[in-house]
Amino acid sequence: MPFASFGLHPSLLKGIKELGFTRPTPIQDEAIPPALEGRDVLACATTGSGKTAAFLLPILHQIHDSPGGTTRALVITPTRELAAQILEDLNDLAVHTPITGAAVFGGVGMGAQEHAFRSGVGVIVATPGRLLDHFRAPYAKLRGLEFLVLDEADRMLDMGFLPDIKRILKHIPARRQTLFFSATMPPPIAELTRELLHDPATINLARQAAPAVGITQAVYPVAGERKAPLLLTLLESGEIVDALVFTRTKHRADRLAQFLIQRRIKAERIHGNRSQSQRTAALAGFKSGKHRVLVATDVAARGIDIEALGHVVNFDVPKVPEDYIHRVGRTARAELTGDAFTFVSHEEEADLARIERAIGKRLPRVTVPDFDYGPQGVPSVTPPTPKSPRPAQRGSSAAAGGGARGRSRRGGRSRRGR
Repeated sequence: MPFASFGLHPSLLKGIKELGFTRPTPIQDEAIPPALEGRDVLACATTGSGKTAAFLLPILHQIHDSPGGTTRALVITPTRELAAQILEDLNDLAVHTPITGAAVFGGVGMGAQEHAFRSGVGVIVATPGRLLDHFRAPYAKLRGLEFLVLDEADRMLDMGFLPDIKRILKHIPARRQTLFFSATMPPPIAELTRELLHDPATINLARQAAPAVGITQAVYPVAGERKAPLLLTLLESGEIVDALVFTRTKHRADRLAQFLIQRRIKAERIHGNRSQSQRTAALAGFKSGKHRVLVATDVAARGIDIEALGHVVNFDVPKVPEDYIHRVGRTARAELTGDAFTFVSHEEEADLARIERAIGKRLPRVTVPDFDYGPQGVPSVTPPTPKSPRPAQRGSSAAAGGGARGRSRRGGRSRRGR
């Protein structure tokens, strides 16, 4: 089904074509028609499924011919990076329309954001805390608001934003269309949907979250103190060309980035202690290819959108299976392919076991020939069950995803709607 079948405004279709989107993703197929009809939407959508366009396109279509000077849509999202990314997508899709947008988040001055409220940009994309800061002032009354989007609702719950969301709702019109997107549906989020939504179109609500089918996943058993040298070996050998690497803490992110830089690997890091300008520059440098490695903490996990990213590396095993799914979802976006490598120490076996139970399969174990694993050798991580595949060597089809080694996946591919 082509995008034209939705009956979208020709100006939007022109922007979609220029972006190289060929056909809608499944979430867009299911979410756009009811949203265009004015219905509330409740969607359980994984990272990289194309949900941003799924909520932006129907909103942009409906406000295309509205008079300017009034903010008609508000998108609430948990992180600064994700707010900036949604605004970038909005500008790409609306490039041939008169619709304007602005991002409202902390870490930067409020002057330009105040101007966006006063001038009435068509769409505001905001993080909860900074939005409430503006709501204290009379210029931020969104009396003409017609559309509300809650994106990554479960992540906002994890980050403690649920009380802020409820306060925000008191500042906006009760009569509106609401589009609600969440990767998972824990009880507090399900309760919030009952408060917010009226007879919503529900999409993929019962589907168990799992990594995208295009992701080749593999586990590298390694002692904790040998993780950094192992990553260096994979980078120097060409097994990994460029990678988004996740660590558990800000300190570990700083330390790993410095380790790589000292060994002449171009790397940067992004986490909550970095200023907004530093985070923006680091992400831009990675997207452009200036840096081969971007080291990040989970606070930025759902705000990083990099087209055709080849590798995600879990330097530390995430404690929660949903975080694993969202981390590895940074690759294989919009049905491309990618590799997700997880470094697992003996102490992290239980966390890995929970992840494997959640995704419903045992991940292949990979060892690297000639790598110095230290005096203890290769750790034994979760012995295989009788029907499990034998451990794969680096470069085998189970671990390498059909020859992904030695080439960058940035750019140069047709893509479906984001």
